[in-house]
Amino acid sequence: MSQTVAPISNRPVEDLLPAATAMGSVTLLVGDLDLMTAYYRDGVMLQVLRAEGDEVSLGRHGVELLVLRHDPSLPPGSPRSAGLFHTAFLFEDHASLAAVVASLAVRAPRTFAGSSDHLVSEAFYFTDPEGNGVELYVDRPRESWVWTGDRVKQVAMATNYLDPNRFLAEHLTDEARDLVATTDRRLPPTLPGAVVGHVHLQVGDVPTARDFYVAKLGFEETTTYGTQALFVAAGGYHHHMAMNTWNSAGAGPRVPALGLGTVDIVLPTAQDVAALSDRMRGHGVDVRHDGAVLRLNDPWNNLIEVRAA
Repeated sequence: MSQTVAPISNRPVEDLLPAATAMGSVTLLVGDLDLMTAYYRDGVMLQVLRAEGDEVSLGRHGVELLVLRHDPSLPPGSPRSAGLFHTAFLFEDHASLAAVVASLAVRAPRTFAGSSDHLVSEAFYFTDPEGNGVELYVDRPRESWVWTGDRVKQVAMATNYLDPNRFLAEHLTDEARDLVATTDRRLPPTLPGAVVGHVHLQVGDVPTARDFYVAKLGFEETTTYGTQALFVAAGGYHHHMAMNTWNSAGAGPRVPALGLGTVDIVLPTAQDVAALSDRMRGHGVDVRHDGAVLRLNDPWNNLIEVRAA
């Protein structure tokens, strides 16, 4: 599902994340592990890969996409604080996406929050039982994306209405209808794959986010919505991460609470991870690198873990 192209800006390549950068899993700190596992297993149709003690790992075909970590000692997070806006799961095709949208329509209809045609993608939005945002989407072909600008390119994105009923009528297969209708919670091994396509954060302000995620971490800016939202990526993708202030303008560093635990970023090689560690130290960012995983916190105390593929 992932492709890369040349950088979209004229910055030195050594200041950028590798073109083959991808998002890894997202960890959520949860208060009700059984409820949240059921939502992502039965509704979002992720397979349970591992369940040990207070932690459940879910994904598809052995690829971990989401980790639920039980911590009932934490209070609920505030919707006005910095943290997670949504985790976005990218599906292989329209039929794969339609199956999950239909599953949630049947098993958790009250969690539906909207749908949009973004020009580069078609997306459906949900809110899980503990208030974490979820995006389910499929990309339009890369050759249809429109990039503007000469020295610095930006991708054209929009928030156009997407009719969920029409989408399901056009793309939901008979096999998916049968799967959604069954009471058997065992997902078939033929279920198409999925990845975490991007992670969208709530932050206190966009200039600080740009300084950290673009100037220091090495993503390229792909588009902005004025002073309210920033979209960034590596390798010419429309966005691997985004940051907005729609609910959280002025928010300071996070305090311990339920919600976002960790965002994983995957670089091609261990040498890439080591180079990023050196670059972030050069920018004065506190990093912890144990030889395998590079850990750093953004200005709002969101924990980022970077590892090699």
